[in-house]
Amino acid sequence: MTHTTPPAPSHAATPDTDADSVMQFPMAFPVKVMGLKQDGFVPAITDIAKRFDPAFDPATIELRESEKGNYLGITITITATSRAQLDDLYRALSSHPMVKVAL
Repeated sequence: MTHTTPPAPSHAATPDTDADSVMQFPMAFPVKVMGLKQDGFVPAITDIAKRFDPAFDPATIELRESEKGNYLGITITITATSRAQLDDLYRALSSHPMVKVAL
């Protein structure tokens, strides 16, 4: 009986992709962040975004207040270069004391 070797997976990791992902890097990647509406919240999120994407443009930030005005939703769109970068960004956002949720 002959033994054949299965073909290599067609989604092998390259510099532009991760093996476990269908995402193509680099890519524009929106991140939604929620927190209490308070002074310093937007600048704090902007600083984090710039740490992970030095070319981040704060003019692209989208803001949405909650119905009662107690919370603020911030959408930042960074240029994602890897899954590790995104994981680190989410960890930084989630551990920030002003952030309630990062999606």
